[in-house]
Amino acid sequence: MGGNQSWVTEFILVGFHLSAERELLLFWIFSLLYIFSLMANGMILGLICLDPSLHTPMYFFLSHLAIIDMSYASNNVPKMLANLLNEKRTISFVSCILQTFLYLAFAATECLILVVMSYDRYVAICHPLQYTVIMTWRVCMILALMSWSCGLALSLVHAILLLRLPFCGPPHVNHLFCEILSILKLACADTWVNQVVIFAACVFVLVGPLCLMLVSYMHILWAILKMQTKEGRRKAFSTCSSHLCVVGLFFGIAMVVYMVPDSNQREEQEKMLSLFHSLFNPVLNPLIYSLRNAQVKGALHRALQRMSSMKGVDGLCF
Repeated sequence: MGGNQSWVTEFILVGFHLSAERELLLFWIFSLLYIFSLMANGMILGLICLDPSLHTPMYFFLSHLAIIDMSYASNNVPKMLANLLNEKRTISFVSCILQTFLYLAFAATECLILVVMSYDRYVAICHPLQYTVIMTWRVCMILALMSWSCGLALSLVHAILLLRLPFCGPPHVNHLFCEILSILKLACADTWVNQVVIFAACVFVLVGPLCLMLVSYMHILWAILKMQTKEGRRKAFSTCSSHLCVVGLFFGIAMVVYMVPDSNQREEQEKMLSLFHSLFNPVLNPLIYSLRNAQVKGALHRALQRMSSMKGVDGLCF
């Protein structure tokens, strides 16, 4: 390293190269989407907690997905919104590393939770008579705990490897938030160890789980086609198609960002894909599961009926 280089104590998040008027417009759009994602995922979480008909393994894992989506968005979006209004877009070194750690932890955990959800659907459709024996609450708790533990452990490894690197100017992170690939470009040392670990982690949480899900859904599709009743096929297709929509969006974008060879031309595209992960995916997940799931819609209808009846009783008392 040259003697004129200084150590980095904070980073500057470049964000979008837009006019002030357009950034203000994006601020209001992103704010509305962020609020909606919190409300929608909170609604899903509340329905699952309050409605006894949703106290099943499938909705237990769906509640974890809702928690992850709310945490995922809250980790990145508030700072992104603040940067859209401020000319000074700095973030301290410690805050940047923490944001990276949480971003990777939630992303890896979501991948593993989606795998567990596909396994749950596989057992429910391919082995319905053994479902309650296999998917006990103890097994569900262990699977959820393992997903969170693996996600946090993988993220911790990335954070430790990131902290061992020296960073020297210029401190401009060409991204909307502290994303690990963008931060590695600012390191003043060889990052091949980090790159190898990122690739290995992608194989573990993206390629491997995706292959397992494809195999499980091949068995599920075969089992659905052998069902005798149209109602049974329709219900199975409705449940599985919701999960496949979420899997396709999440895994497809993640594999493009982290497994396709990098280039300078792709930086702006990666910003948009990461924005989709952080903001639009948490909005779409509850919409997909609520609009395409009869049980969730039924639980929402019952909750609204209870609220209206309570209001009617309060009106009579008044």
